[in-house]
Amino acid sequence: MYTSDYTPKTSLKSVFIAYNQAYHPLILRILRHLSLKGYTSWAETPGQGTHQGDPHLGSHAWPTMNSSMLVVIPGEKVPQLLSDLKALDEATPEQGLRAFVWSIEQTI
Repeated sequence: MYTSDYTPKTSLKSVFIAYNQAYHPLILRILRHLSLKGYTSWAETPGQGTHQGDPHLGSHAWPTMNSSMLVVIPGEKVPQLLSDLKALDEATPEQGLRAFVWSIEQTI
């Protein structure tokens, strides 16, 4: 098992974003606006929100699909990213968007 002694010099956070795939270009625009270049995305991630909204399963009954993205960013950029994502979600809440933040302990 590999372990790293490297600890980031700045606080890093990971932001997992699950969203209706129609939002993908808009989320990329938000990342560019905040000068955030690194991310990993998954084009098709079926799911259903816990609060409201329809399932996004890519099926005949529920044809829409979610996408998801993981972005690792400096901690000081998290509030602005979440604010921009919240504004996007509130503009069209029926589409569906959620973001979750975790601390990054180590990187290599």
